[in-house]
Amino acid sequence: QVQLVESGGGLVQPGGSLRLSCAASRSIRSAYFMGWYRQAPGKQRELVASITDGSSTDYTDSVQGRFTISADNAKRTVYLQMNSLKLEDTGVYYCNVRLKPAIEVDLDAWGQGTLVTVSS
Repeated sequence: QVQLVESGGGLVQPGGSLRLSCAASRSIRSAYFMGWYRQAPGKQRELVASITDGSSTDYTDSVQGRFTISADNAKRTVYLQMNSLKLEDTGVYYCNVRLKPAIEVDLDAWGQGTLVTVSS
């Protein structure tokens, strides 16, 4: 069981930047997946950035070069730095962390979501 609390969303102009934070209630050092998803208005939820096995990062094409995912194990926090924001980046962003602390235990935690609105 792990709780995730997100923060950092808000209103920003095109070309601006935001940093989202996802604070976990327990250690994320052993997480095999950490990711940020977003749900844009009228669209399906999509994975925008992830860290697999603590080191391998991946980004969807639309955010490549603009977004950076990172994790601070000491602070038990996952971040998403978003630069050069576009109107199409608007949506609710969700943090997801998956851990397997034991063979019989598989944890899949989600944050409550934080709204990012890119508008001029």
